[in-house]
Amino acid sequence: MRALRILLIVVVILGGLFVLADRLAVNFAENEAADKLRTTEGLATTPDVSIKGFPFLTQVVGGSLDDVEVGIADYEADTGTEGGTIRIDDLEADMKGVEFSGDYSSATATTATGTATVAYDELLKTAKNEETQLPLGVTAKVVGLSDGGNGKIKVAVKVSVLQQPVHVLSTVTVDGDTVRVHADSIPSFGGVEAAENEVRSITDFEQKIEGLPGGIQLAGVQAEKNGVEITVKGSNVRLAG
Repeated sequence: MRALRILLIVVVILGGLFVLADRLAVNFAENEAADKLRTTEGLATTPDVSIKGFPFLTQVVGGSLDDVEVGIADYEADTGTEGGTIRIDDLEADMKGVEFSGDYSSATATTATGTATVAYDELLKTAKNEETQLPLGVTAKVVGLSDGGNGKIKVAVKVSVLQQPVHVLSTVTVDGDTVRVHADSIPSFGGVEAAENEVRSITDFEQKIEGLPGGIQLAGVQAEKNGVEITVKGSNVRLAG
């Protein structure tokens, strides 16, 4: 019995040492991956990298990680115009089946899913916030965006003949690499009946978002309290190298 107790103690100690070594190794790998990703993508800040699954060391031996979560704050995405960018407040991606080279210089995920949040004040830069001429000398421009409820965006339009903005509920969709905002219905502005295409030149707008890390793509979008939440996805996503 004494020998059995000693054996159990040894097993527990060895198990504890293995867990400690495994956690130290995963923390080191997360920091290295974060630094590599920052350099590869030219990020202003170091991203958060979390390697899931236990044990980590056996995954390393197999050359593939089951699940890696990446979080990037204040990511500047391309807009397709020269020098144009749009700020993504939070970009989060869950990478599955991450295979890496023997020297760890490159890593590719089989699939990736996640979300990207763009604040309303950032999206507002895309809207028609310069005055547009409507019939009878009336001018109008977009002055604000907010959550309209039920996944809609509330677009505030300032009309020259009115003291208070007119609010239009709009649907937000994704078409390829472009986020589109489209008014559900067209109101009259201060009793002025304008042609629909004239009004939509103010209320409807779009924003292209390109160059996301690893080649992930826009998949869908939903209006939320503090901005639009874009779902992203990709396959064979290159994390580094």
